[in-house]
Amino acid sequence: MINRRSLIAGGASVGLSAALGAVPVRAAAHRAPHRAPVSDPFQLGVASGEPTPDGVVLWTRLAMNPTALDGLGGMPGRPVPVQWQLAADENFRRVVRTGSETARPEAAHSVHVELDGLDPGAEYFYRFRAEGEISPVGRTLTAPAPGTRTRALDLSFTSCADYQAGWFTPYRRMAEDQPDLIAFLGDYIYEYGDYKYPVRDQAGGECLDLAGYRLRHAQHKADPESQLAHAIAPWVVVWDDHDIENGWAGDVPEQPDPPFLKRRADAFQAYYENMPLRRAQKPSSAALRLHRSIRWGAVANLHLLDTRQYRDLYACTGRSGTVGPDCLERFEPNRTILGQEQEAWLDGQLRDSRATWDLLGQQVFLMEMDWTNGEGRGYSNEGWDGYVASRNRLTAAIDSYGRNAVVLTGDVHSHWAGEVKRDYQDPESRSVAVELVTTSVTSAGNGLDEYPDTQNLLRENPHVKFFNGRRGYVRTRLTQQEMTVDFRSLSRITEPYAPAYTSGSFVIEPGDPTLNPA
Repeated sequence: MINRRSLIAGGASVGLSAALGAVPVRAAAHRAPHRAPVSDPFQLGVASGEPTPDGVVLWTRLAMNPTALDGLGGMPGRPVPVQWQLAADENFRRVVRTGSETARPEAAHSVHVELDGLDPGAEYFYRFRAEGEISPVGRTLTAPAPGTRTRALDLSFTSCADYQAGWFTPYRRMAEDQPDLIAFLGDYIYEYGDYKYPVRDQAGGECLDLAGYRLRHAQHKADPESQLAHAIAPWVVVWDDHDIENGWAGDVPEQPDPPFLKRRADAFQAYYENMPLRRAQKPSSAALRLHRSIRWGAVANLHLLDTRQYRDLYACTGRSGTVGPDCLERFEPNRTILGQEQEAWLDGQLRDSRATWDLLGQQVFLMEMDWTNGEGRGYSNEGWDGYVASRNRLTAAIDSYGRNAVVLTGDVHSHWAGEVKRDYQDPESRSVAVELVTTSVTSAGNGLDEYPDTQNLLRENPHVKFFNGRRGYVRTRLTQQEMTVDFRSLSRITEPYAPAYTSGSFVIEPGDPTLNPA
């Protein structure tokens, strides 16, 4: 019997032709990775995403050799027909939909199946067939019907998965929780070349062209822990800088070579090919509209933001970094981190929302943060501190529309939690939202629970209530009555299979934008 537990225990990389026995998770985790036959085109696994009340996206990408340096996964240079099935049960005795798609070489043999007409708030299972082989099984869900207030949302989120920096065990631990939805908040890959002392060797050098980005995505998808997390629940994704190039801002790259807009277009193309996104997110050259909202009945709206593609250049220096209080450019009234069109879209989403919770999934610190220890002050011009007017417009909208807003953030490779003020230039300003910052999957190595300067930083930023410097993810549960939050941490990722522990737990209540210990 193939059920949610055996999906985890058996490993998502095991095909349907092999029986998936319900063995203990811990024992299965220490097995040697499954080695697919050479002819198996499903070595990148399966995924789903973008749930609506009546639909979802099913994804796979065919690859017989994921680390082929041309980025095409060892596939033939011809279209390949792919059949798919969707069932209401894990044994596929109640198949509800079938169909076929064509995996084309110009799209790296990726397949995006956009389904509609499904039951709201339902659990489904899916699989693919191609070249005589059957894919792993994936589990997915549709969102509850509009207006539904009784269906909780179990949401987990994380960011920053650097293949060379460690093992993707946080993905496995997240899959074991069997969430309803997984949000990935940026840096799904790292474009860097080879490290001098990597934990794991990556294929290929720095990602500079379409073949390089395709190869990097393929190696991430071929990882068995990544496959588990993608197979257990639908995903929603947004990018940050390393999905394209470190520190890029709008049309301005960190380095001029190769020509940036061509590099960005290649990165966008590979990103779309390798994520369970809709046709609405298909790139047009060097542009891709990634901001959108996911609705979970009347319990929550998840507004996914793009803080990279439309932002103004970094204040004062033109490069990302720390700037002092004399950097007045960051206060200029027209500066924006979202761009005018996205700001107006988000304002409308908040104005018209009828959900209990409005979640903002985005990439960089929204709270003000003084990063200078002791005397003096220093602010990141890469986060919202570099775009103060943009932040003030957002907090004003949250406040005036009376939204229960919770900001979900990635980027900084450590767990943080705090309260977002209406206006940080006003010492008496009240809190209008809570910000939850997830740590990384692997970036920055094992880390520490606390660093020598942690307590000083917390004292100098009293609106920040929690820190943990290990790797991991954040687990939440949202209902009409409350949002519970568990910061999940792992002691190490330089070795595989570390257990996860809860390093901090909080409760947020509607109408009270503060963090309360659980």
